[in-house]
Order: sequence, then structure tokens, then C-alpha cells
Amino acid sequence: LKKVSMRVQEKISRITEILSETFSGIKIIKAFNREEEEVSRFKRNNHDYYRELMRSTRIIEATSLMMDIVAGFGIAFVIWYGGRLVVDKTITPGAFFSFLTAIFMIYTPARRLVGVHNSLQQVKAPLERIDKVFEESREKEGEDELEGISKEIVFSNVSFRYENTKDDALENINLKVEKGEIIALVGRSGAGKTTFADLLSRFYSPANGSISIDGINISDVTLKSLRQLIGIVSQDIILFNDTVRANIAYGRKGAAEQEIADAAKAAFAHDFILELPQGYGTVIGERGIRLSGGQKQRLSIARAILKNPPILVLDEATSSLDTASEMMVQKALETLMEGRTTFVIAHRLSTVRSADRIIVFDKGRIVESGTHDELLTANGLYKKLYDLQFDDSKADL
Repeated sequence: LKKVSMRVQEKISRITEILSETFSGIKIIKAFNREEEEVSRFKRNNHDYYRELMRSTRIIEATSLMMDIVAGFGIAFVIWYGGRLVVDKTITPGAFFSFLTAIFMIYTPARRLVGVHNSLQQVKAPLERIDKVFEESREKEGEDELEGISKEIVFSNVSFRYENTKDDALENINLKVEKGEIIALVGRSGAGKTTFADLLSRFYSPANGSISIDGINISDVTLKSLRQLIGIVSQDIILFNDTVRANIAYGRKGAAEQEIADAAKAAFAHDFILELPQGYGTVIGERGIRLSGGQKQRLSIARAILKNPPILVLDEATSSLDTASEMMVQKALETLMEGRTTFVIAHRLSTVRSADRIIVFDKGRIVESGTHDELLTANGLYKKLYDLQFDDSKADL
């Protein structure tokens, strides 16, 4: 029963996954006329779930039936054997009927006990799945507290590989970043730039090597104190089904109304917020569905500005903005980055020219490092990527 219950939970999980994919990708499904295929996929998985559910039901009913059969034979045996004892005058009729009554009184609780056992087996399967998820996703906590950054961030021989892959996402990374330095991370897609930033926030832990802030290994510090120092603006914009105010204030608990407005102004979001039906009190929907891509990105930037962290990670922070908005937000980001240690992940190389250093990744390794002019002169991978983008830009014009 436990194994069948586990399979039932897996089928439910698969159905939920399909529904989530369908609702989130409804435009693509309609655009490619795939409605019938998606309905068929849902029906097929729903049938698999029904089949496993019926199998579980049959096991439960068979258990109850077996209990009734065993109990019936047991009672028949007691009546037969007890009757013989009464005939032989070994026991009195009153004692026999008292014993028989006791058996009937025990039968109902015993049957309920079997039902409880079946229920426990059904519950045990999903609980084990939940426990497995928590066990795998439980992050290891350190004990030290990080107060800030006063000197440097150091990556020492850092390597990392994702599960079920044969190649390292990062291999033997060595990098020292001074406080207040602006570091641009560039390279082809999949080169390891985002993984590098994720290791700094300890979303993952290095397979080898260490990352330290002011000489303290970040594996030895509490996650709360580490992540309190880091602000992230990602190309994958995450907003919550709440008000504009609450989404910006997510950057700092207990922020005042004026602080929220100032952060929005710095991100050039204040004007469009005031045009919303309820201004800062407007509920923006799940993942900010009621806003445009550029508006969502500016709210994400405002959230990071409000947090006011000493370390910034900007992962294609202006990727969803039109040219006019990008220029405004770029100015806001430049102001925000002043005096802060910043990692800028960028595909458009025109946005990283002013970085103090540009780190070029290729296949998980750092292959070049220097300023924009130095790397162009070196005539390496950065120069090739820059020329490709520059030629494409001229072609578009």
C-alpha cells in the first residue's frame, strides 16, 4: 500500500506540473495550435493517476475483506470449540456467552485499527517525499555573523558542477575583488557567469575551493547575515501578487513610505506607478502580470535600491527595458553602484565599458581579465564577442 500511495502522489505531482505549465504557457499553446495535444496529455496523465488510485483502493478493500474473512473463521471456530466445551461441561453456558460477547466487542475496534494502519500507510508515502525534498534542499548554516565588507571578496580555486552533468559549470576560478570595485562578467551563454554569482549568494556551494569576504569563508557564516549584504536584480524578474508598495518594500522590512517612493524615483518607476489605478496600492497580479516587462524590471531595481546593500549582483538588469528607459535606469544604477562592490552580468557588451574590470568566462573558466580597452587590444575572446555584437548593431541600422 505504501508503494502504491507513493506512485499516487507522483501522479498527482505530475498533473499539477502539467496544469502549471499549461496555464503559464497558454499563449504559446494557442499560438502553435496545440490545445488538443495538451488536453490529450492531461487526460493521459489523469488516467494514470486514476489507475493508481483504483489500485490503492483495491488494496484497502482487500485488506478489509481479509480482516472480515479471518474474523469470521475465528468466530466460527470459537463458537464450535466453545460449544464443545459447554457440552462437555468444561465451562458453563454463561461463561461461553460472556467470552463470545467480549470477542464481538473487540472486533469493531480491531477493524478500526486496521483502517488506521491503512491510513497511516497512505499518509506515510507523501510525508516521506516531503521529507526527502526538505533533506535535499536544506541549506547548511554557519555560525559566524558578517557585518559588512571592508576589504575584499576572494574566490580561491572554486569549482562547481550541477547534478546529473558531466562537465564543470565552473572550474578552478581564482579572483580577488576589492571593496567598491565594479566587475563585469561576460561570455557566451552557459559560460558560468550566473553560476559564479549564485555561489557568492550561497544558492549553491562550491564542490572545491572557497569564497571569502574579508578573510571569512562564507560557508562559515549565517545565510541571513551573508544575504543581507547582497542585493540582486535578475533578468528573471520575480514579483509577488501584492501591491506595488509591498513589492518594493520587500527589499527592507519596515521601510517608510517616503523611502519606498525615493527608491522608486531612483529607479525611474515613480511616474508610471502614479498612473496606476491605486498608485502604490495597486495589486500587480501574479508575477506582476498587470505590468509591462520594463515596468517590472524597474520595480525589481527599486527593491534592490531600497535594500541598500554593500554588494550588488546585476544579472542583465536592463534587459527588459526600451532604449529610453534603459538610459534612465542605467543612470540610476550608476548612482547605486557608487562605493559598492558590484558584479554586472551582461550579454550586451556596450553596458560594461565603464566597469573597473571585465572578467571573460568561457566553458566555466576565466580566460581574460582587464578593462574594456585592454581587452580590445588583447584581441582575444572579448574582442571577438565585441566585434560580433558591433557588426550586428551596424547591420540592424
